[in-house]
Amino acid sequence: MRPRSLLCAALLAAGRPVARRELERLLDVSADAVAREVRSLDAALQEAELGLVVEEVAGGYRLVVDPSLVTSLAGMLSPAPLPNLSNAALETLALVAYHQPVTRGELEAARGASCSSTLETLQERELIKVVGRKDVVGKPLLYATTERFLLEFGLRSLDDLPAIDDQPTEFLRG
Repeated sequence: MRPRSLLCAALLAAGRPVARRELERLLDVSADAVAREVRSLDAALQEAELGLVVEEVAGGYRLVVDPSLVTSLAGMLSPAPLPNLSNAALETLALVAYHQPVTRGELEAARGASCSSTLETLQERELIKVVGRKDVVGKPLLYATTERFLLEFGLRSLDDLPAIDDQPTEFLRG
């Protein structure tokens, strides 16, 4: 079986982004060869005008509908899987994304409001998770974003977050 066929089948069958290391093992090739095969598959899909592209997201690759066709397919596509988030939830999620790992106390200091129920909601929706405890008195929980966060917001990694003002937030110093 040709590597491109196996790669295409794997990306279609997985239903999730497939990490480069998984593809290295599956195809029994190097990381550079995986990158070449991904580019080759994407070029072949575009040349054949099949309406699919390979997307790099959440640290892996997946097959998706060509973005230029989404508007035409809007009536057929199911609504976005992520229910609307409140402004408080979006603000909290942004703080976690940009300053992770971060404690509830640090988030509340930055927001000026309690956020325990918001943190629960974000955890239930699998957008954030507990990643440990801070080594201070009380050992508060540390929160960080998840792979689902990257998927829902179409990010390859946290490096793809838009730049924000470089002035550090007071509560995160030290």
